[in-house]
Amino acid sequence: MSPRFRHVAALAVGVLLVQPVPASAATTLYEAENATIAQGVVESNHAGFTGTGFVNYDNVTGSSVTWSIPSSQAQSVTLVLRYANGTTTDRPMDITVNGTTVNRSFPGTGNWDTWRTLSLPVPLVSGSNTVTATATTANGGPNVDSLTVDTGGSGGTDWSKALVESTMARYTPATLGSWGYQRGLYLWGQYLVWQRTGDPRYLQYIKDWADRFVDSSGNISQSFNNLDSMQSGNVLLALYKETGQAKYRTAAAKIRTRLNTYPRTSDGGWWHSTSDSRQGQLWADGTYMADPFVARYGAWVQADTFTRTEPAKQLKVYYSHLHRTSGTAAGLLYHAYDEPGGLTASWVKPSLGNTNGISWCRAIGWFGMATLDILDLIPADHPDRQALIDMLRELVPAYARWQDPATGRWFQVVTEPTNSANWTETSCSAMYTYTISRSVERGYVDPSYRVYADRGYQGVLARISLGSDGRTNITDISEGTNVDDTLSYYFNRARNTNDFHGLGAFLIMNEQMMRVGPGN
Repeated sequence: MSPRFRHVAALAVGVLLVQPVPASAATTLYEAENATIAQGVVESNHAGFTGTGFVNYDNVTGSSVTWSIPSSQAQSVTLVLRYANGTTTDRPMDITVNGTTVNRSFPGTGNWDTWRTLSLPVPLVSGSNTVTATATTANGGPNVDSLTVDTGGSGGTDWSKALVESTMARYTPATLGSWGYQRGLYLWGQYLVWQRTGDPRYLQYIKDWADRFVDSSGNISQSFNNLDSMQSGNVLLALYKETGQAKYRTAAAKIRTRLNTYPRTSDGGWWHSTSDSRQGQLWADGTYMADPFVARYGAWVQADTFTRTEPAKQLKVYYSHLHRTSGTAAGLLYHAYDEPGGLTASWVKPSLGNTNGISWCRAIGWFGMATLDILDLIPADHPDRQALIDMLRELVPAYARWQDPATGRWFQVVTEPTNSANWTETSCSAMYTYTISRSVERGYVDPSYRVYADRGYQGVLARISLGSDGRTNITDISEGTNVDDTLSYYFNRARNTNDFHGLGAFLIMNEQMMRVGPGN
């Protein structure tokens, strides 16, 4: 092993006053790499950390990280320590606040890039407070990413948890709904919240829903004759990863096998559906329905040439037909394309490349999220990696160009902001916010774009509230939408409250924005 670079802070005497990162009106995030480190090192070789890295404790008793936390008054707060333990052995630590110590367990998280949080209510004094996390065994501590101080109050609402709790109160797993991408999207969002909080109820709820469709042998009564039906396969992969139960792998393999013979356009793009009415059609929506599943199947279950090449290939094929290349709309996508020959859709505009000629906001959001998912899953030396990054370098500036300056959100038809019939749509606004933020975080686009993610986040937060029953409501979410070539069709889509398209997109966005904080 090569020598590890040790932070100067490890040699410091006393406590380093770190620069906090405001996470919300009531939470402040302190990165571990900026704290005082004793017998540890800052590293960045495992994905998912915030800031510039995390602290890898030396494998000795007494290795530690110390933060200095300023407080304007004596108050009770919750400390939230974010960590990963890729071993199967607990790595307990003493958490000391101003000389008072409690011991806490930090059990295995499955992988070094799977992060969990531990919450600890503590009192703070007015002025400077010292918080130290010290390993108590020869194994050292877990990898520590950050410490968040949550002072509570209305500004500190954890909207992800509030939304999940509200949805679980409204629906049991039995009444949540049928197999389909809407529920798959929402449950993937809930899975991300479970990854952060570790609340076992959240994962059990996901499992109970999936077990309605998957029997003990892995049989699942789905034909998978359209891409939409494949998106929930990500739930199966998550359950296989977290539980190790073979039935979820068996069920997911049915989707993977179905794609071997699934119909394609002449240049290899998967049709949106095998039905006659969708013959030869590529919808931007479809990239999120199948491509991340294939990449995730290769990363989590079994890699082969197909899982390595197809996800990026599909994005490239779809992009070649849907990408807008001229005018102020350059960088955006049309909603759908129909390959010439065979049945022709009523919405086809030959003069616009056999697309429908309209940029529907959520379709473009699906594409952005799919691209980021696949970049997270394919290897660093993948031959198509730069091509996908280049797509984001077209897409993110286009998102920024068409953001509504008044609300921070984006319009149902992206390029028609002055049409009085148009309206800002919440699910796509969450998707765009997520895509911009994560693209900045990963270094795919210039950091100057982070301001558009911050504006988008505030715009989406303006659409969520607590009702008189104490449950969350998210408004102005477009219902499920087919393809058309008239603006009125898109303008007149129902503007739903608590539609699963919006619930899932919100959770994915909120987990990203909570993790990186404003300005990231």
